[in-house]
Amino acid sequence: MVRIIGFFVGLFFGVMALWAFGTGLYTQLTSPPEKTAASVFHRQPRELKLSSNGWFGHWDGDDGKNIAQLQRGFQVYKEVCSACHSLSHVAFRDLTEIGYSDAEVKAIAAGFMVPGVDPNTGESTMRPGTPTDYFPKPFANDIAARAANHNAIPPDLSLITKARDGGPAYVYSLITGFQPIPAELKKQFPDFDTPPGLYFNPYFANLNLAMPPPLTSNGQVQYKDGTNPTVDQMAQDVAAFLVWTAEPTLAKRHQVGVPVIFFLIFATILAYLAKKQVWANAKVRRDD
Repeated sequence: MVRIIGFFVGLFFGVMALWAFGTGLYTQLTSPPEKTAASVFHRQPRELKLSSNGWFGHWDGDDGKNIAQLQRGFQVYKEVCSACHSLSHVAFRDLTEIGYSDAEVKAIAAGFMVPGVDPNTGESTMRPGTPTDYFPKPFANDIAARAANHNAIPPDLSLITKARDGGPAYVYSLITGFQPIPAELKKQFPDFDTPPGLYFNPYFANLNLAMPPPLTSNGQVQYKDGTNPTVDQMAQDVAAFLVWTAEPTLAKRHQVGVPVIFFLIFATILAYLAKKQVWANAKVRRDD
């Protein structure tokens, strides 16, 4: 009896699932969603070639040790992005992994004010950072962040290249994608507009973004290694740096992972040949 009831319950849910799929497909075919400005003019991220891309990705030197691009990207973050965006999952001491010395890390940390406690009164206070501290939030709380950014909270950038479709290409495209509203868009959607305090960017999902263009001119950041700081170069560098903040062990993982994959392929071939050898005589006897 229980089996019969279970059969009919399963049959009922199967029929309902097919019915839901069929009605949804029929609705999609007969009443397609209305086109909007965002659905028509939203653009996918532009291609960004970084040395960290792909199975053999590494930081920008052939040996994985030349990490000048990551340092340039950190400089862009420090001088431009840190005014609004935090790196709450990155500690100052982690910067030693991209080539900074202990003394340099100590100096960088001291340039940031982090929350602390007054040892005499026990009251909350602000103090210079130390290498063991994490990058502080630029705003005291979400209310202050919204008030300073047209009711939008700037996202933390620690994992942004993992959290957004396109990863570093999305970051690069968004930073360099600010532009006036195209005439073709206004022609197709006369009612579309960018409200005061927002900025048109075709790489953002709804086209209007609360973040103003962060990189507005060439030379906005003066690189210490002499690289020409064009807007495009600065956007590439900060995107590369944010790949590192999201996955600082990427180069090591690739260095270990590629040999492991080849070993597993080799071991699979050996296992197959061993199986053929072990069962060869048994197969002959069975045929006889």
